[in-house]
Amino acid sequence: MAVYIRKHPLEIPPPSEKDWLKDDEEDFFLQDPDRKRDALPRPFRMINKLVMLVFENAMEIIERREMRREAQKLKVQPTKCFPTAEFQVTGRANCLVVSGKYIFVGLSVGLSAFKVSDCKEVCAWDAVKTEICAIHALDLGNERHVLLAVDEMGLVWLFCFHKESFVLIKILNEVEDISRRSTCVEVVLSPGGDYAGVLLQDSTKAWLEIYRLPKDSWLKEMEKSPGAATGLACRERRSSWTSVESPVSANKADAKLSLPVLLLKVKPPKPVTGSSFKSPLDALKKVDDDSMLGLGYNHLIKDSQWEQQEAIFRSTYRDYLEAEGERESKEEIPRHATFHFLLPSWILQVGPEMKVQPGVPAGISVHWDGSHNFCLYLLNRPLKEKVDSDPKPDVVWPCAAPIACSAVSSCSRYLALACEDATITIWDKHLGYPLSVTAILEERLIRSIYFLRSSAAASDETPCPGTDPACPIVQLLVLCTDSSFYLVKAPRAGKSSITLLADRPEDPNLAVSAVVPVLAFPSAALVFSWDGTVSLMNTDTIQIVYCFSTPPSHAVASPWQPVFTVDTVNWCLLLRGDKQQQADALAQSRASHGTIFLFDFNSYPLKEAFPEEPDLPLKSLQNLPWIERCNVFLRDRQQSLLGLREQLPEYWSRLQAQAAAIDKERQSVKGQKKP
Repeated sequence: MAVYIRKHPLEIPPPSEKDWLKDDEEDFFLQDPDRKRDALPRPFRMINKLVMLVFENAMEIIERREMRREAQKLKVQPTKCFPTAEFQVTGRANCLVVSGKYIFVGLSVGLSAFKVSDCKEVCAWDAVKTEICAIHALDLGNERHVLLAVDEMGLVWLFCFHKESFVLIKILNEVEDISRRSTCVEVVLSPGGDYAGVLLQDSTKAWLEIYRLPKDSWLKEMEKSPGAATGLACRERRSSWTSVESPVSANKADAKLSLPVLLLKVKPPKPVTGSSFKSPLDALKKVDDDSMLGLGYNHLIKDSQWEQQEAIFRSTYRDYLEAEGERESKEEIPRHATFHFLLPSWILQVGPEMKVQPGVPAGISVHWDGSHNFCLYLLNRPLKEKVDSDPKPDVVWPCAAPIACSAVSSCSRYLALACEDATITIWDKHLGYPLSVTAILEERLIRSIYFLRSSAAASDETPCPGTDPACPIVQLLVLCTDSSFYLVKAPRAGKSSITLLADRPEDPNLAVSAVVPVLAFPSAALVFSWDGTVSLMNTDTIQIVYCFSTPPSHAVASPWQPVFTVDTVNWCLLLRGDKQQQADALAQSRASHGTIFLFDFNSYPLKEAFPEEPDLPLKSLQNLPWIERCNVFLRDRQQSLLGLREQLPEYWSRLQAQAAAIDKERQSVKGQKKP
């Protein structure tokens, strides 16, 4: 087979003159650099565009940060306030609280008490080496303090601090069978220390327990038995607790004071199901009280009717439900509740058989997660041998949307409710009508609300006992889940307003972790950020006026969940700080000790930044606006109709008797018609 073979190899021909660059084309790539990109193959062009896009986005971020930095430099920088005192604690400080002249610290090894004046430790309780995660304290007077501490296992320890020593009274949720143990979710002490509320849960359910604290009996028992006030948990007698194996045995050994009494046990509302009543008369006979509004259980809607309505709804909106990818979800029982202790008011009236004391809570308000109902329960009930496990609420407020959060003012006069649809309602409990109903127009979820101290105070003509006089303007601080917060102003006469104080930050490090009102100054609020910044804002001027900074060697501990407390009596801020570097041996040896910094508000010129307006003079009824005059008239009219409430049970019993008579007559007519 013949094969053709080239005699000479191929050679690259030399370039000709027509391929040379001319004089006017020597800077060709400098004039049109895109031609160089076009000369690349298609995959390389795509990669090149992606790389250039990344660089352009990075430059935009850098320029934006630079502009923000330059704008921050042009702003008036807030004055930095450094600590006025500091003290060391043994172990890690998980929580702080100030009560009277003492600072109580919950540690990883127990409890400690310090004096506010010199920050010296006076007593410690580390009996069972338990870690305290939350602590609540209240000054009862006569050098007595009541404390509720929650450990890492969810046990609630009730203490009485007397003559600089801890006295363990009881573990509220102790059980002998560990499999039936319940954990504490939240603890609240009532103003004055008369009641304590504990929210508990186990693996299947949740409930709220209200205890009555015998604080008057404690003082008498301590005076009669000096040994009960010595405190078995003091540092001098700590060795006697080393052999304790369980908190139950320790509780029984130290229970020398009167135990609290379980007064009320509230469970979450059950889902509303179909009715079994055959007629309205049957439903009327089953109702045993004069409650006009309830939780919706006494109705005449059958299960079949609900199923029909559900089928109609699904068939009508089938396309929307399929587009959203609806999943079949079972109704879960709510596990968390928000509750407040309320003083006597028009929205929580008590009967003539119940005694009301000024300054003592008369009831509690409870709302569970995902529930539309705001329930109120009376506390001045006669003691029973067996506590009702599922009491009916005395007052029910149905809301248009599930309640997200609530708040009560420090004077206990105003109540605020925030729903999941961003609607906020502020109630004047003493007058019994809402001051303001407003909503956040942006689609944002409300995380928490707080009452601020108004910059102007006024005297009320008819102040309620045990409370502060009414303010001309009620201010509410609203914190959303995206770290933005608003200010709601509700005047007693006029239209309410809502102001954006801080929008959602672009930098995640500037996200707000906590907001706390400072009642010592008008319109003042502490703002904690994730980067460890602690700022004091004047909500009237929307400016950061002061910044509380720790020493350079320390940083704010866990800024996403800071450990702090604000003392409104002694006017100070207590903040936990941790060492930033622990490289040397000395720092490592001190790692088991924490540092608490104290910022005394009296040491800084804070009064100049928050000037108080003079008190408004008393207004006569003729000089009041017509809206306020109508409110006063309606309030007086309501006082004159107090006797009508006493007659309601009699009217209700008559109605039930009449319904029974009609039902009996109907049954007799049916019997006569039968052959």
